[in-house]
Amino acid sequence: MPGKPLAVHPLTFARQSRGWGKAEFARLMQAHGKSLGISLATNRTTVWKWEQGQEPDADAQRVLADLLRVPYVSAQAEPWPRWLPVWEMTALDAPWTESGTVEALADLVGSGRTDRRGFLTITGVALTGLAASWAEAPSAFSSALDGDRVTDAMVSTIEQRISTLRTLDDHLGGARLLEQARGDLALVTGLLRAGRYTDEIQVRLYALAARVSQLTGWMAYDAGLRSAGQRYYVGALRSARTTADDAFGAFVLAEMGVHVSEAGRTAERVDLITTAIANAPSTLPPNAQSFLYLHKAEALSRDGDHGRAGSALNRAMSLWERHTEEEHTDWLGWFGEAQLRSTEGKVLLRSGQVDRATSSLEASVNRAAPRDRAVRTSRLAEARLAGGDLDGALHAANHGARLLEEDVSSIRALARLQDFSEQLEAHKRVPAVREFRERLQALSTAV
Repeated sequence: MPGKPLAVHPLTFARQSRGWGKAEFARLMQAHGKSLGISLATNRTTVWKWEQGQEPDADAQRVLADLLRVPYVSAQAEPWPRWLPVWEMTALDAPWTESGTVEALADLVGSGRTDRRGFLTITGVALTGLAASWAEAPSAFSSALDGDRVTDAMVSTIEQRISTLRTLDDHLGGARLLEQARGDLALVTGLLRAGRYTDEIQVRLYALAARVSQLTGWMAYDAGLRSAGQRYYVGALRSARTTADDAFGAFVLAEMGVHVSEAGRTAERVDLITTAIANAPSTLPPNAQSFLYLHKAEALSRDGDHGRAGSALNRAMSLWERHTEEEHTDWLGWFGEAQLRSTEGKVLLRSGQVDRATSSLEASVNRAAPRDRAVRTSRLAEARLAGGDLDGALHAANHGARLLEEDVSSIRALARLQDFSEQLEAHKRVPAVREFRERLQALSTAV
């Protein structure tokens, strides 16, 4: 029996990181098998089944190992899919020094290439907005990458570009912008390695490295590439520590917790957010403290500690009420009422308070940016289903599907809709349920 599919299977990551579509990969497997004297009937459907949890037979794994240049003895020593080459993380071993940070960033630039889907779909206003933010002459960057001085204007240009990318991410989703973010990380890393700069510029460059690494990691995570996402987050954490920005470091740890808890490691998320809060600067403004305690509430809720989760949620809400518009935390410009209501709804739903959870989740979806709305509709659908409102649940889920069809590229949103679809098994004979599942299947195969 096939196992439950991972949110994104390691084979998907290995395939996409090499730019192979399902059909192309199937052809490569057949051709490579033939060169090894192994006949395979691999096709696009076969690949899809593997990435949904079905284990390839021994011959297929032998061909795949050779194709990916993994010694077959190594593949035999680990269970499928653990032997696939997607878990390497050399940056974990680099020293926590300036040179170690640059080494880690360079490793990301050299080996962190991930999803290319949708790169050329950025057009119109989105494309002109990116172009407008890239105002500095390319020759100036080129000379700095060859050892010349890094100027204030160059750093300001990159800062504006990262801000623009973050805004576009809210509307388009991470998969469409991932390659752009990677390019920015490569540029910042190149300037740190080869450019000449003042102490002030150096601090800004490391701060930029932290922010663009985090943003790239977030986009990779949204595109379903969790292993790559965590690698970029490590780069962000190192860069933040190098520039003594412990506030941003706490933010990165909180977000890393999201990745591990969605992989089922809920206690690890509690540990991460506990460390983040304990080591965050005492001068953090209320909105940043609210963000951290909101993550604590979510972490404890996922770990089944509903009492402490409620206390952390109340503290997050109280801190948010104290924030002022004058507070400026550049990495939290997106944080607000929609995020608070989303987490409130999830915490309430897990504790069995379905009506209150539904109300909070409705408020969150209504106030969210398009990508976040696509992600959160599935949770709203779950709440409505738990309350016995099948029609309302399908309405929410179809709204999320429509956003993915027309506006947003987010594997994370698709995976959550697939999780919701499994909860509809008791209603599988209802025509509207069959229609939604068919719609979701079409979305899945189009990815």
